[in-house]
Amino acid sequence: MTVEVHPLIARDVFATYGYFVIDSDTGCGVLVDPGAQPQRFLKTVQTHGWNIRAILLTHGHFDHTGAVNALRTSWEIPVYAHASSDAYLLDAVLNLSAGYGRDVVVEGALRFDDRDVIEVAPGSQAMLHVLHTPGHTDDSCVLYCPQAGIALVGDTVYEGGPGLTVFPTGNAQILEKSLRSKVLTLPDDTQLLSGHSQPMTVADLRACLDRSPR
Repeated sequence: MTVEVHPLIARDVFATYGYFVIDSDTGCGVLVDPGAQPQRFLKTVQTHGWNIRAILLTHGHFDHTGAVNALRTSWEIPVYAHASSDAYLLDAVLNLSAGYGRDVVVEGALRFDDRDVIEVAPGSQAMLHVLHTPGHTDDSCVLYCPQAGIALVGDTVYEGGPGLTVFPTGNAQILEKSLRSKVLTLPDDTQLLSGHSQPMTVADLRACLDRSPR
C-alpha cells in the first residue's frame, strides 16, 4: 500500500494549495481544500483516472472551499468539515468571500470531529486522523496521514510558523496551544503541507515556536 499526495495550486483572490490524497493501489482517494478553478481539479482527476470519494475541508474560509460546489456536483460525492464549520460555510461574511465581492456558500457538509479517523479509500490501510486545531478559525483542523508521513494543515501553519489570526474568530493564544498540544506531538519528520506556503517539518515548527516570545 502506497499513499500519494498530489498538490494542485488554484488561483482566484488568493493562491491556495488543494491536495489529492490517493491510494496508489486502487487510484481511489480524497481531495482536501479545493479553493478555486474547479476545471483544473476535474482535468487532473480525468488525466490520472482517479476515483475521488469525498472532499475534506480543513476550515471554512472561501479560498479553501470555492471549487467545492462544482466538484461535488460533477463527482456526486459528499463534503466533510468540522462540526463547527457551518458557521463559516453558510456565512459569506465570516468565510471572507463577501469582502472580495464573492458569495461562496457551501451547504450540506457532513461532519467530522477531533480524533475521527477517515479512510483514504474503502478498505485501505491509509488513514487521515482529524486533529481539531482552532486558532486561525474556530473550525480549523489538521488531517494527519501517518502512512505518508504528512499532515495537511490548511492555514494552521503559514510561511514557516503559526497561521494568521487577524481574521474573525482568530486567536493567537488558542492557535499556539493547538500547535503545541496537537501538531508538535506528531513525529518530528512529518511534513506539514500548508494551504499557502511551502512544506515544513514538525521539527521546523517546534524550532520556530521555541524562538518566539510567549
